[in-house]
Amino acid sequence: MPYIKKEQRERIDGAVQQLTESLKNLANPFVVEVDAGLLNYAVTKLLIGLGPVNYADYNALVGVLECIKLEFYRRAVAPYEEKKIVANGDVYNSELLRAHAKEED
Repeated sequence: MPYIKKEQRERIDGAVQQLTESLKNLANPFVVEVDAGLLNYAVTKLLIGLGPVNYADYNALVGVLECIKLEFYRRAVAPYEEKKIVANGDVYNSELLRAHAKEED
């Protein structure tokens, strides 16, 4: 989880801000989206720089990436999707949702 102590955050935030600005400056100025290749490269280099040397290290790093993905989806993507459901209407058939709810009972 990204919920670390304030003192630890302060030591990391400056470097993260510099990296964020670098990625934004390298991206195509005509494209609003994040350049996935640049982000992938930066994360990959960070992981390699940590120096994994055995399976346990690699496994731990993959676990961290999975937890990052899940928490980012839960905290950022899901609320965005909920707003879009309200704005544009739900795609899922209410009968389908009721049927699944009954199965869980």
